[in-house]
Amino acid sequence: MFFLYDLERTITLHPFYFGPHMREYLIHKLLTDVEGTCTGRYYIICVLDAYNISMGKILPGSGLAEFTISYRAVVWRPFKGETVDGVVTAVSKLGFFANVGPLPVFVSTHLIPADVKFDPTSNPPQFSDNEGQVIEKGAHVRLKLVGTRSDVGKMSAIGSIKEVRTYADKASPTEVSSILEQRIRGVSETASLAETGRVLSVGDGIARVHGLANVQAEELVEFASGVKGMCLNLEAGQVGVVLFGSDRLVKEGETVKRTGQIVDVPVGSELLGRVVDGLGAPIDGKGPLNTKERRRAQLKAPGILPRQSVREPMQTGLKSVDAMVPIGRGQRELIIGDRQTGKTAVALDTILNQKRWNSGADETKKLYCIYVAVGQKRSTVAQLVKTLQENDSMKYSIIVAATASEAAPLQYIAPFTGCAMGEWFRDNGKHALVIYDDLSKQAVAYRQMSLLLRRPPGREAYPGDVFYLHSRLLERAAKMNITHGGGSLTALPIIETQGGDVSAYIPTNVISITDGQIFLESELFFKGIRPAINVGLSVSRVGSSAQVKAMKQVAGSLKLFLAQYREVAAFAQFGSDLDASTKSTLARGERLTELLKQPQYTPMGVEEQVPLIFAGVRGHLDKVPVAKIQAFEKDFLAYLKSSEAGLLEEIKTKGVLSKELEDKLTSVVQSFVKNFL
Repeated sequence: MFFLYDLERTITLHPFYFGPHMREYLIHKLLTDVEGTCTGRYYIICVLDAYNISMGKILPGSGLAEFTISYRAVVWRPFKGETVDGVVTAVSKLGFFANVGPLPVFVSTHLIPADVKFDPTSNPPQFSDNEGQVIEKGAHVRLKLVGTRSDVGKMSAIGSIKEVRTYADKASPTEVSSILEQRIRGVSETASLAETGRVLSVGDGIARVHGLANVQAEELVEFASGVKGMCLNLEAGQVGVVLFGSDRLVKEGETVKRTGQIVDVPVGSELLGRVVDGLGAPIDGKGPLNTKERRRAQLKAPGILPRQSVREPMQTGLKSVDAMVPIGRGQRELIIGDRQTGKTAVALDTILNQKRWNSGADETKKLYCIYVAVGQKRSTVAQLVKTLQENDSMKYSIIVAATASEAAPLQYIAPFTGCAMGEWFRDNGKHALVIYDDLSKQAVAYRQMSLLLRRPPGREAYPGDVFYLHSRLLERAAKMNITHGGGSLTALPIIETQGGDVSAYIPTNVISITDGQIFLESELFFKGIRPAINVGLSVSRVGSSAQVKAMKQVAGSLKLFLAQYREVAAFAQFGSDLDASTKSTLARGERLTELLKQPQYTPMGVEEQVPLIFAGVRGHLDKVPVAKIQAFEKDFLAYLKSSEAGLLEEIKTKGVLSKELEDKLTSVVQSFVKNFL
């Protein structure tokens, strides 16, 4: 008969398992140790509830802790006279053995009806009667228990035959339900069911799991040790799971539980000012997040109809970028270059420049920034956070950090996490900027995971879908139309090249996906030209339509002129006899190059950039010595702010140079240059 018992179990635990997931491990060990076991008096069928776990008691001299767990379980205790169903396991002339669940029962020949005879000629051995009923290995029989015997940890019984059931003559559904109802009556507790699997092997951040037949691709699963993972490979008979934690905590044979959720992350304005990991968990020590909403990390990009063309400027505060490679809200502009060429500095200055609008009340001008650090040093991320805090820019920024010491799956998922956070602003009619620093390391993490999952490698050992990895991420940046809120998500992906090779696999992939690129060159950087933008290779395919009109008026020919200057300068070093036109080009080019230099962490407003570039492009600085250009810039801006504040305000508000404004600007520049010289 079935009973509901309150039982106790003592479990000894190694200090290695002490921590936030100790309770889960104790319950997991309880289930493993007791379910299906025999006490000598009854069998424990299943544990319904562990309702009390005692405080740990340290065992002297061992360092181990002993815990007593009180639990409630369904048990089966066989009784003399009980009628049970069994399956025959062996037949001989002395009788037969049958299994009633876990209980072995022997039925002797003298307890078998007289009309059922043993057939010594049959193969396999069997008992049979005149009506065709056969007792052989595998036959179903109904028995009556004549007596039971208990030993330490096991039980056995003697039975008499009551009825023979062949496979064709099984119990009817009504009879089965009646038997089940009788056996579980009195058990009122219900247990929550979860689909689980077992770890077959684990290593290098990858676990192979048996079971989980209904698991979904990219579903989050949880191991008994508390480590979470994501299902990537769904194969026949097993699942390839990438771990979001240390694989040292996961053991072979450990239970894995489905969560039923695709990987999702917290989103909302509550994240502003916080630093989170690749799954959106806070790591800045400022307490839990108070977000009200979660989103899937990987969502489908908006279609064609909900979008509209890029039309609003996304100003970086860098003269060389805003003048020559303008970026619009909703654009994807790649920042590419070798290591230590100022890629992160360009992105960081862009964040700092948004302070001038985010400090105001106009929500349409605000731009919320998400910075995703992939595979970087922790010290680098800490320095970046410190810089943002010192410049009062953290209040409109979110930092997603998956540093070099994090598992590869976290580095893989972090850009999608940052993108989901930015999409919340976009879909709520706001504007956001997401910086991926950098996608080269994300591709390397994805390559590592794919190779360990035994996916076939392609070019440079990257998997075949590495293009889709980046395209599905970057396509989520968009400028939405008015019907869909009019918000925007701008993306600034960063790619690190090796030796200036832009023709490598990942750089060419991302160049083909994005709407332009800012190419930073080591040679220019070491010459002191910073930002070290290569004018010839840098381009913005859609940003010019979003450029401030005043900037377009003064800088329209700047990019072409500087590209020509660099070519002429390269040839001029071989010849001494130069015509006047070439000398003029070289002289103005040197001054414009000097003018476009800009120290880090000093972004400029468009109203300050326009007069400076106007002075350079229109030739007003041709007589100013190159060495004094930086001093001229500093003094000229100070003069404009003190004496010509109305002019700056007019450029800022109107955004276009009218004939009168241009004439006024010309006279101001000429008079200042005359006095400066």
